[in-house]
Amino acid sequence: MSLEEKIEHLKKLREQAKLGGGQKRIDAQHKKGKLTARERLDLLLDEGSFEEFDMFVKHRCRDFGLENERYLGDGVVTGCGTIDGRLVFVFSQDFTVFGGSLSETHAEKICKIMDQALKVGAPVIGLNDSGGARIQEGVESLGGYADIFLRNTLVSGVIPQISVILGPCAGGAVYSPAITDFIFMVKNTSYMFVTGPNVVKTVTHEDVTFEELGGPEVHSTKSGVSHFTCENEVETLNLVRKLFSFIPQNNMEDPPEIECNDPVDRADEDLNFIVPENPNKPYDIKEVIKRIVDNGDFLEVHQHYAPNIVVGFARLGGKSIGVVGNQPAVLAGVLDIDSGIKGARFVRFCDAFNIPLVTFVDVPGFLPGTAQEFGGIIKHGAKLLYAYCEATVPKLTVITRKAYGGAYDVMSSKHVKADVNYAWPTAEIAVMGPKGAVEIIFKKEIAESKDPEKAVEQKVEEFVEKFANPYIAAEKGYIDDVIEPKTTRPRLIRALSMLSNKRDSLPPKKHGNIPL
Repeated sequence: MSLEEKIEHLKKLREQAKLGGGQKRIDAQHKKGKLTARERLDLLLDEGSFEEFDMFVKHRCRDFGLENERYLGDGVVTGCGTIDGRLVFVFSQDFTVFGGSLSETHAEKICKIMDQALKVGAPVIGLNDSGGARIQEGVESLGGYADIFLRNTLVSGVIPQISVILGPCAGGAVYSPAITDFIFMVKNTSYMFVTGPNVVKTVTHEDVTFEELGGPEVHSTKSGVSHFTCENEVETLNLVRKLFSFIPQNNMEDPPEIECNDPVDRADEDLNFIVPENPNKPYDIKEVIKRIVDNGDFLEVHQHYAPNIVVGFARLGGKSIGVVGNQPAVLAGVLDIDSGIKGARFVRFCDAFNIPLVTFVDVPGFLPGTAQEFGGIIKHGAKLLYAYCEATVPKLTVITRKAYGGAYDVMSSKHVKADVNYAWPTAEIAVMGPKGAVEIIFKKEIAESKDPEKAVEQKVEEFVEKFANPYIAAEKGYIDDVIEPKTTRPRLIRALSMLSNKRDSLPPKKHGNIPL
């Protein structure tokens, strides 16, 4: 064979590989409203940046007639490329080849790019669209999953890992995304579950659809498995690119900094009036966040799960930050099981990847009740406390209104090594709300009074005057300054700049034992 013929043969093989399972299956994928593995990579990565590896890999199975069906690439496209010029490693499962099922060689391809990503310190993004383990290969495909799980665990906190669910993800396949940092899902086309509806019906006699059991709505609102839910694949992949703009390449680098065109000394007069005079009246903490951060640009994470706490990414003076805020518009901003889990996971991600934390506090305490106690609010609430205590990144805190009880301690207080703690004049820092406190402290006095109601009212007024303000905490140095709300943005930017060279460390240990 001449050189020209060899080159022509190479070109034919490449074209064959790009067709995956063939044009008919590609057409079927499009009919479902889904893109192909390669089309997805074209949208995700910078144009012309994709470098593919292992295009010519084929499976090794010789059983059940599979020796007669051997496709180039074996159901997954792997390689590296760039997003906004920054290196990222990717794998994109191809549903047109054996339903994207994972074989021994399919897994080897994924493991290879994960190993390479770890060596060079670059993130891994997985586009998942797979029917699960390739049954014909038995334990070899199961072993392939375990090889991936091990790498997911070992690189966790070293390089960012993002999972995008663009089709089915079932059985053992769900555990790889579960270990990664962020999960994206698409309405109507993606789902995740450990056991499918048929098995559920057999074992528990429950009738449930794919969507009801593991669709995006379930996982974005009830289970909290999914961090982002989008309308379609294009929106999803664009959102992945946006998320990527806030996070660093690895745990040894700082997050990307961009030029800030929003004045760093910008004051917002409306912030002075955003907290209602009535302490029981709600307001939207997201409005506070958006008025303070650069250009009002806030990328919320877990938007529909545990909405009584808000977490997400933004910038201050061009620097990437992680934002955590109690949401008084939902359950009065109380902490509960779900918000503890949500907040802790986000705080730990930011700490692992050198992203400073800015916390907005308006919390009346922990949610009472048997459902919460039986559900383990003690250990789940402790997760958020543990995460803040463990975090060594710059930590800035602004108390906007209530900071009651143990929840005051948990929410990045000075006592858990927060670096700069500000309070607005509307802040109330106390063990509990005025009425509850009065009824305990003056129980005997109230009981003996001629008019108990009036006595309570009078004592509440006294308590509010003395404790429903930030000045006692400021007097003790627990609050670094009481600031005018409109100046919050410039004060935070200056504090962030001051902390840019912060160095802190934890006692030597293999790892802590977070309350799981």
